[in-house]
Amino acid sequence: MNTVQTSKKIGYNTKLSFKERLKNLMKEINRNRVAYIYISPFYILFLLFGAFPIIYAFFISFNQWDGLDKMRFIGLENYGRLLSDPTFWKSVYNTLYIGIIAHVPMLLGALILAFVINSGVIRFKDVFRTIYFLPVVTSSVAVSIVFLTIFGVRAGLVNYVLKIIGLTPIDWWGGFGFWVKPAIIILFIWKWLGWNMVIYLAGLQGIPRELYESADIDGASMPKIFMHITLPLLKPVILFTLINSTIGALTIFDEPYMMVGTIGGTNLSGLTLMVYLYREAFEYVHFGYASSIAYVISIFIVLISVINIRFFGKKNT
Repeated sequence: MNTVQTSKKIGYNTKLSFKERLKNLMKEINRNRVAYIYISPFYILFLLFGAFPIIYAFFISFNQWDGLDKMRFIGLENYGRLLSDPTFWKSVYNTLYIGIIAHVPMLLGALILAFVINSGVIRFKDVFRTIYFLPVVTSSVAVSIVFLTIFGVRAGLVNYVLKIIGLTPIDWWGGFGFWVKPAIIILFIWKWLGWNMVIYLAGLQGIPRELYESADIDGASMPKIFMHITLPLLKPVILFTLINSTIGALTIFDEPYMMVGTIGGTNLSGLTLMVYLYREAFEYVHFGYASSIAYVISIFIVLISVINIRFFGKKNT
């Protein structure tokens, strides 16, 4: 069946007028109304809780509103304030710093762990897979409280070990705020390492075993197998984790919020974009300004994702 015949069958013949196409479309919808009724709950919920908040937040970003009084239209003033706000740029720096420093060892470590587990070098694969994935399903609040105890200044586990080996304890939350970001990064890596490992493991299991067997027969070492077989075939999966990591890094909230709160710690060292957005919206009730921050974060996510696709995606096809 050619394209024209197919178009005629579904009522979209290009020779028909708009009115006739609309009439045929309505007939098609009426004929399949039962199917549309069954799938309608998803679209209704999406419109109410997905599309509407996105559109309404965009509208709010051009207004000054505290959630109670009448909105006052101010145009691009929120976006102009945002660009000149040093606290906003501090949160951008913190977010990018935490995201880049955390995701490089996290993704690399997850890839190496997945490769080792998939290679058959170790036994009890399911046990290790479960152990590494447990932090992902653990509550972020509970984990943050535990790590606050671990990084405690006086009675923390890390400082206790440092004292035993003769080193100076670290003031994780004081001083100039230098150690705030490393503490958040350690927690972030610990929590999400297993998630990326499972994704890489799924990708590795899709690579034909014959390739590894042939390389082994030819005498290829494990590093060479990893560089010349595993990495090239796993690049689409790596791109997927890079984009997911971009979203995760720019929207990190639970860990810094639980560890340093909305004040961001000493010198705002732990203030991320999402924590700053939360503070502006729900503490200072600047909903218009917070909405503009949300849209700027969305723009950052899109831009960095496009860069990842441009630099990694096209070369892999």
